[in-house]
Amino acid sequence: MVKLLIWGAGAIGGTVGAHMVRAGHDVTFVDIAEDHVAAMNATGLRITGPVDEFTVPAKAFTPATVTGVWDRVFLCTKAHHTKGACAALLPHLAADGYVLSLQNGFNEREIAGIVGAERTIGAFVNFGADWMGPGEILWGNRAAVVLGEIDGAMTPRLDAVHTMLLAFEPDAITTPDIWSYLWGKMGYGAMLFAQALGMASIADALANPALLPLWRALGSEAMAVALAEGVTPRGFNGFDPAAFLPGASEQAARDSVAAMVAFNAGSAKTHSGVWRDLAVRKRQTEVDSQIVPISTIGARHGLACPKIDAMVAMIHEVEQGTRPMTDDNLLELAR
Repeated sequence: MVKLLIWGAGAIGGTVGAHMVRAGHDVTFVDIAEDHVAAMNATGLRITGPVDEFTVPAKAFTPATVTGVWDRVFLCTKAHHTKGACAALLPHLAADGYVLSLQNGFNEREIAGIVGAERTIGAFVNFGADWMGPGEILWGNRAAVVLGEIDGAMTPRLDAVHTMLLAFEPDAITTPDIWSYLWGKMGYGAMLFAQALGMASIADALANPALLPLWRALGSEAMAVALAEGVTPRGFNGFDPAAFLPGASEQAARDSVAAMVAFNAGSAKTHSGVWRDLAVRKRQTEVDSQIVPISTIGARHGLACPKIDAMVAMIHEVEQGTRPMTDDNLLELAR
């Protein structure tokens, strides 16, 4: 049994944390949503969906009410909440403990700046899950889970956390190059943010032949920046970075998009978390924390990312209520 703190009990933290409870670990959840915390304490944390359905008892607190110190902290908040979450969890992190970033984006750098690089572990996750309401998480599909130390070392603690997460994803792996997976997710992530501008599902948006130029442009801009950073991005779940590298053929992109369509078509999670932020929860997205860094890093290498910049501007307009969510947004962006 491992004593574990899950900071952020939404889609990612709730799904992984529930599996850790079911595996017999001593899990404490922290979340900013008071109704979610109350529901978990009252009736447990319920996982629903086609992959599995079960309920586990849950000890849950808000950041202001949690007490104690942990060796292992899984950080599962939205990217733009990373700084505040790290400041809040820091008093609860043991001097020789670690924070595992189960998030989207390059949050490992920001975490390391607060808790220390030696207390930071990186991860890449792509499974589908949605927070449905207080005490309930939809687990939509299995997908890649990759763990890695941010300096590339293969350590005993990395092996230990990998062993833990096998109870959630039996195909989870470790890597000496976590940044290659994180950069791969940036290319796919840019496409998901674009999908969130309209109403079509991930699979339907990707399958629209009129949007292939958009997917190629977004993917190639992100992959070019990755190469400039000295990173060879890795693929996953249908996304093939090589198909979006500068100079790659249209057919290569078409084949990768078809593979992504096939992967997403079988998921109960039909729309991205970004789409749910805009259409359902009516709140700020992670675009400034996840996607803007691609363009910022690109600028340092003299690389422009005009399609990514235009997409970010559209996301901001939707957030501000000045642009409606419609599939025409994607056609406009493609042009």
